[in-house]
Amino acid sequence: MTYERELDATGFSEVIVERRDVSVPGSITRMTVCLARPSTPGDHPVVLVGPELWGVNEDARTVARRLAAHGHVAVVPNLYHRADPDSARGFPRSDANRTHAFNLVARLTRDEVEADLRAAAAHARRHAGAADRTGMLGFSLGGHIAYFAATRLDLAAVAAYYPGWLTTPGTALSRPGPLVDQTHRIAAAGTALALFYAEHDHVIDAAQVAQVRGALADSGVRHEVTVHPGAAHAFFFPGHATYDKVAADASWERVVALFRTELRGGTG
Repeated sequence: MTYERELDATGFSEVIVERRDVSVPGSITRMTVCLARPSTPGDHPVVLVGPELWGVNEDARTVARRLAAHGHVAVVPNLYHRADPDSARGFPRSDANRTHAFNLVARLTRDEVEADLRAAAAHARRHAGAADRTGMLGFSLGGHIAYFAATRLDLAAVAAYYPGWLTTPGTALSRPGPLVDQTHRIAAAGTALALFYAEHDHVIDAAQVAQVRGALADSGVRHEVTVHPGAAHAFFFPGHATYDKVAADASWERVVALFRTELRGGTG
């Protein structure tokens, strides 16, 4: 485990970041998590973070710091730990790493991912003094994971950026059937859901967005779906070709508001 107080250019000097190895029931490997929390004690809600295909890289860790700056205990689990124990710090973006990561994604199972997410949230409560109230934020593959989590875990709120493969069987956790078919479980849990899509997404077309929107409405899920005009897939993270500051800033405001309302009762 490493422990550091953030004093770098991110500006989150009141955030504490830790890396720990967590035991997961039923797993012979230990799962590394990156945990970021406010430096001041308090009854801080948990927010699980589902990273992109690239795993727990610096983009994911920065999101955790930003969430902690808003008063949450953010925890990013390495969901690849069973298939690749050396993946704890994520992968640089490259064609070779993309191929490797997709091979790891193909080995994920619903039950194992659920166990990992539950272990990560439990760790945050035991070791960071976090509150029971829990949410999740995910990006691309992590958005797909976040949607899945809303069907299995007791989550107050979920925010998912451009979650792919929800309507397509056979990919990621849309096995054996598409995740969108599990939407009724989200309604039963009372989870509030916010989805952020891009108008020019090469992964998710308008028909898929409409199908997800329809499933949420038909199931009675409390939700908002935003399609950001002019944006492309993976618009959130600065420094990448598809970054769109307007879409990133507007969507982040909605994430902050969602978690403030659903996790903190409108305060903080």
